[in-house]
Amino acid sequence: MTMTDDQVRPGRQHPRQSITLASEAASVPTARQILREACTEWGPDQGAAETGALLMSELVTNAIRHGHSHSVRVIAEQPAPDRLRVAVVDKSRHCMPELHHPGPDAFGGRGLLLVDLLSDRWGTDLLPWGKKVWAEILIKADSP
Repeated sequence: MTMTDDQVRPGRQHPRQSITLASEAASVPTARQILREACTEWGPDQGAAETGALLMSELVTNAIRHGHSHSVRVIAEQPAPDRLRVAVVDKSRHCMPELHHPGPDAFGGRGLLLVDLLSDRWGTDLLPWGKKVWAEILIKADSP
């Protein structure tokens, strides 16, 4: 497991945490924990942290099931004061995320539907050697 704190990188204006994890189910709780710890440090509201953790779970699970990689890169960042972004990078360009609407008796296939419902926006960035799937949510302003 490799973790970096990119907050100190020259030119970066927003907080960012990333970690490389094994592409296995046991990595999902670790990814959620990294996101929660980052949110505790950065200060987003508890609701944003929990929604971000659920989004992270779904994205990591999809990458593990469909990414065909030995490892995944998990990223939590706050690209703007009012946004929280979670992302997962894998080394597959062949299995792209597709939003499905499974029937009520379907065993699976609801992960991206949850991501779509819980996030303000989500997408996929193709990389030369794989892809990054990400989701963003708005962070509520603190009440006076």
